[in-house]
Amino acid sequence: MKKSYLHWSLCGLVVVLAGFAPEGRAQTVEPPVARVQPTTFQEHGGVRGDDYYWLRERENPAVIEYLEAENAYLDAMMAHTEDLQQTLFDEIKGRIKQDDSTVPYRKGGFFYYVRYEDGKEYPIYCRKRGSLEAEEEVILDVNQLAEGRGFLQVGGVTTTEDENIMSFAVDTVGRRFYTVNFKDLRTGEMLGDVIPSVTGNAAWANDHETFFYTRQDPVTLRSYQVFRHRLGTEVSDDVLVYEETDETFRSYVWKTRSDRFIIIASSQTLSDEYRFLDADQPTSEFRVIHPRERNLEYSVDHLGDYFYMRTNLEAENFRLMRAPVSSPSRSSWEEVIPHRESVYLSDFDVFKDFLVLSERKDGLTNIRIRRWDGSDDHYLDFGEPAYVAYVSTNPEIDTKTVRYGYMSMTTPASVYDYDVNSRQRELKKQDEVLGGFDRSNYVTMRLYARATDGVAVPISLVYHRDTPVNGTAPLLLYGYGSYGSSMDPYFSASRLSLLDRGFVYAIAHVRGGQELGRQWYENGKLFHKKNTFTDFIDCADYLVTARFADPNRVYAQGGSAGGLLMGAIVNMRPDRFHGVVAHVPFVDVVTTMLDDSIPLTTSEYDEWGNPNEKDYYEYILSYSPYDNVEAKEYPNILVTTGLHDSQVQYWEPAKWVAKLRATKTDSNRLLLKTNMEAGHGGASGRYRRYKEIALDYAFFLDLAGMTEIKRPEG
Repeated sequence: MKKSYLHWSLCGLVVVLAGFAPEGRAQTVEPPVARVQPTTFQEHGGVRGDDYYWLRERENPAVIEYLEAENAYLDAMMAHTEDLQQTLFDEIKGRIKQDDSTVPYRKGGFFYYVRYEDGKEYPIYCRKRGSLEAEEEVILDVNQLAEGRGFLQVGGVTTTEDENIMSFAVDTVGRRFYTVNFKDLRTGEMLGDVIPSVTGNAAWANDHETFFYTRQDPVTLRSYQVFRHRLGTEVSDDVLVYEETDETFRSYVWKTRSDRFIIIASSQTLSDEYRFLDADQPTSEFRVIHPRERNLEYSVDHLGDYFYMRTNLEAENFRLMRAPVSSPSRSSWEEVIPHRESVYLSDFDVFKDFLVLSERKDGLTNIRIRRWDGSDDHYLDFGEPAYVAYVSTNPEIDTKTVRYGYMSMTTPASVYDYDVNSRQRELKKQDEVLGGFDRSNYVTMRLYARATDGVAVPISLVYHRDTPVNGTAPLLLYGYGSYGSSMDPYFSASRLSLLDRGFVYAIAHVRGGQELGRQWYENGKLFHKKNTFTDFIDCADYLVTARFADPNRVYAQGGSAGGLLMGAIVNMRPDRFHGVVAHVPFVDVVTTMLDDSIPLTTSEYDEWGNPNEKDYYEYILSYSPYDNVEAKEYPNILVTTGLHDSQVQYWEPAKWVAKLRATKTDSNRLLLKTNMEAGHGGASGRYRRYKEIALDYAFFLDLAGMTEIKRPEG
């Protein structure tokens, strides 16, 4: 190892692995120190410096050495929690039924499902012909594909209309470059057609042999080309049917629920455009439904003679329109479901006899069923103060039954079939939580914190009924708050390891999500982005004031854009938080958004702003976590990343940790974990994910002084 690139104490690492200090903590060990190599940028008349820009050099051996040194340092500093991590891993694994399967759904003449076998990391895709009593047919065993590999992800599993040919996409790196393969399900043989370096997004035409797929730019990873492939022909002869030339748009392809049309979408934050082609005539030309307009968003599905469009046309919270297939442009749109100020229309599903609407009101999801003839219009009743409800897998358009999913912070994930005629629901499956789980042992609440500007910010909260609500319990607060993505109050079996030890867990539904409608999103992006950060801090303060949290044991967690949130709050209010976990954090916002060669950059100007414009540059610079690191005390921080991350490049968290380590004035823990075999989603395989969760929980529990190996009674 070259000392000019990296300085760290090998002796310290050996010592720390060999023994422990009297209080059970690891002995002091010197952390890695990344080489300082100043790089300067001149923007809008000013100069900005970056001492660690060189860490972008993925192929530089010194970069790999630094990341591996940080991994070794983390192992050393967390060595005293190894028994705790193993206990947590065993608990998490022990709660989850290892030989589980999904609820089968019917498509064509088969029932499809996915199952897991005890001791195996990956899913097994199966089907049965005609009935659930028929013999099982294994169509894809991902465990076989993953043999000998450190990472494997399968996506895009789909079949032809006659159910005879299956396509599936495989990523073995984690950077979301897939190879599409084809299998003849009648013979079990793999076909010779192999399509490399694509997105995994695809759709079959109705002739059972024409396959549409999308390809991404090899540098920016922007999905921008749609190709047509015919089985049995050379991939080099595939036809480019569409190319998106606007660098702020991404393209993808799918098939309507009716199976009548292939749709190509071109979308960006504020605008959409869709093209359609008759799935029975795959070599014909695509036609535009309505050409793109700035600030006009719409999504499309088809039923009978009409296209249905969910759109923000003169409707901030969206409304539902329809137009004849023969003349689908905006001039022909007519209203089906009007806009409502207090209800956000988040999605819709069309069936032969009825329409299903997914709506949000007061921060909660609702499922509404409305017959086309107007004879019935009603909502499903869920009966809990905080929950998640969503329309599930419903491939058949001619049915009286709607499958939906439901969970809350105390109710495990459940799948129901709802009979629209009788209004009766049938529980098809509720995830079995092993180890004596009893939902009555846990309390869930919906609270509201008053933000700095007076806005009420929702909080979903859960704790064990024996946990005292008197200001003595440690609290973990989770947040995201970007892209209009709503963080719903979901159930987590692994989270029980914190709750059973006396932690309170809360989700801050901060601005930037869409929990309270479109305006909630608009008020958390661009020049309003700081609302996301201050909302989160205000939620933490409220939970302390309301005595749900020990003021000295407040912890925070977020990932990706939620990692940006973590980076911002530790700069703004480091005194509020005792410990923070930031997964794949987007923390180098200015540099990334100025570099249009980095994946996602150009398509996200409408989310963050374009720093090539001075006003946006100055605003982003004022909160970008990396640019605002100061010589002051910071909380204990654990940061994770993946070397092959295609969404937040590994160097952002690596640079952030290097700068924090060189600048902060405290002796609190600062740890970086780089998965050298994975990307944005972390490790593949379910057992490996349990290990990552166990590390997070051990970090929090250790800081909270709750390292007892045995779970408390309760």
